[in-house]
Amino acid sequence: MSFFWQLKQVLVGKSLPTSAHAEERLTNAAALAVLSSDALSSVAYATEEILLVLVAAGSLALGWSIPIAIAIILLLAIVIFSYRQTIRAYPKGGGSYIVARENLGLIPGLVAAASLMIDYILTVTVSVSAGTAALTSAKPELQPYTIELCLVFTLLIMVANLRGVRESGQIFMIPTYGFIAGVFVLIGIGCYKIFTGYVPPIYPDVPIKESLGLFFILRAFAAGCTALTGVEAISDGVLAFKPPEWKNARLTLLFLGEILGIMFVGITFLANAYHIVPEAGQTVVSLLGRQIFGNNSWAYYFLQVATLLILLLAANTSFADFPRLCYFLARDGFLPRQLALLGDRLVYENGIMVLSFCAAVLLVIFKGEVSAVIPLYAVGVFTSFTLSQAGMVRHWFKEKTAGWRASAAMNGVGAIATSVVLAVIISTKFFLGAWLVILAIPLVVGLFVAIRRHYKYVAQRLSISEIPARSFIPRPKSEVANHPAVVVVGNLNRGTVEALDYARSIADEIVAVHVDIGSTDREKLQQRWQELEPDIPLVILDSPYRSVVSPIVDFIGKFEAQHPGVLSTIIIPAFVTRNWWENLLHNQTTIFLKAALRTKKSRVVTTVRYYL
Repeated sequence: MSFFWQLKQVLVGKSLPTSAHAEERLTNAAALAVLSSDALSSVAYATEEILLVLVAAGSLALGWSIPIAIAIILLLAIVIFSYRQTIRAYPKGGGSYIVARENLGLIPGLVAAASLMIDYILTVTVSVSAGTAALTSAKPELQPYTIELCLVFTLLIMVANLRGVRESGQIFMIPTYGFIAGVFVLIGIGCYKIFTGYVPPIYPDVPIKESLGLFFILRAFAAGCTALTGVEAISDGVLAFKPPEWKNARLTLLFLGEILGIMFVGITFLANAYHIVPEAGQTVVSLLGRQIFGNNSWAYYFLQVATLLILLLAANTSFADFPRLCYFLARDGFLPRQLALLGDRLVYENGIMVLSFCAAVLLVIFKGEVSAVIPLYAVGVFTSFTLSQAGMVRHWFKEKTAGWRASAAMNGVGAIATSVVLAVIISTKFFLGAWLVILAIPLVVGLFVAIRRHYKYVAQRLSISEIPARSFIPRPKSEVANHPAVVVVGNLNRGTVEALDYARSIADEIVAVHVDIGSTDREKLQQRWQELEPDIPLVILDSPYRSVVSPIVDFIGKFEAQHPGVLSTIIIPAFVTRNWWENLLHNQTTIFLKAALRTKKSRVVTTVRYYL
């Protein structure tokens, strides 16, 4: 175990004290880079996904990408203005889970949370796959190693986040604004060449596999709606802005919509003007760059590198938001409590590792191919969009603050628009893979409910609310303790009470020890302790590094040193769940504590089990 601990310190770094936990405030320019990279990076593959659908109807059908792009931009405008209302109503941050749960009820909130969790996992999968595609487009000799490259990039992002890399606007601005500059230069030079007489190559012969019809066009529209992914991130991260937070967030969201719209329409226009046809091993942005900048020009390689970096940065956005969402759900009892714990570097490292594992599995299953994952992608996004906007309509009708009618109307239009698009996405992508997400969402919600039911059952079984106050007559102590005991106290519950009663039956000197990692209500604990265990002293240890095991082991070492020549008993209360799998929902502190005490050569360690 010490080897893995040392390896973790090398990769992740030394533990940070809780006092070092501080949230960085961002300027509008920095916040646009940090919170909008997911949305902005989607232009690297959104146009390509439209063309991949349309090309099945022949090269002439590719012209439909322009009106489809315009329709998506109109939808983007509706979503942007809708979320501006959400930011005004929730100036401290209003994600889909919070808005839907507060205004629509528990189940809609959990559906929104499940949709977002799936969306975050797919965002990492798509972004890493697309970033790798940008690299292999520039260096085709790397294509056989696509899966390996995807896994390496995922590992690097995971390690960077485990090290506690903060959302540093100064660092993140470089790839984001580099990508924006590269795309705008591409659009500018591309339009200049077209308008000054440049004649692009004619469309190659494309076999017609499908007929052009309404359902076919709607399928292309649904594929292009991936351009809207990540728009919600600014609404979630309002508190990351400098004061006045909500006003700066609304302004930044407007800038995002304008920049995203121009880049998306510009790339789609150029793809049509330059007669771009998607081909294996080359992204649409790469094909445009080769035609406009030249195959081996520095501008082409700059564009490809910037695309790779912003797509990896987009994946990093999920690494910030997924653990935060897991924290809220774990705090409310819908996910394992381990996901609510801050790690050594003041990040929710368990959530980061869960996200990395899930994304890695999908990357292997889908072989790092963007087009294979895209059909699964937009379902969760538009489900959370719809529930959030519907929740906002309910919010305005309840609060009726100044201007509520206009805000409710805007959110109502947003809810209707996103629900219609969601229906289109489900109907057109169902048999292409969307059914997996549609099936997964209720299964995840069912898991949330089962976990919450288990925690409520455990709380009821361990509750000490019905135990009356107790009094004990202290026993006379000999000058030398024959049998001292230390009782480890996590929470004061029925299991702890029974462990203390056992200690009284075997020991003539007892001390209880509790570790405060920053979440203990000391006054309440001390008050209840005096009512139930007044004869046993309670020692509360501070743990600035949020470790439970180390302070206890140090305390026990000093306690045993004070009692030389006498065997001390270390008593650890532990409750036993009804089923083995339920143990996964609880911290395994007992196992780690026993291992640490064995290393320190404590000779008598006893577990007092309480069966639920």
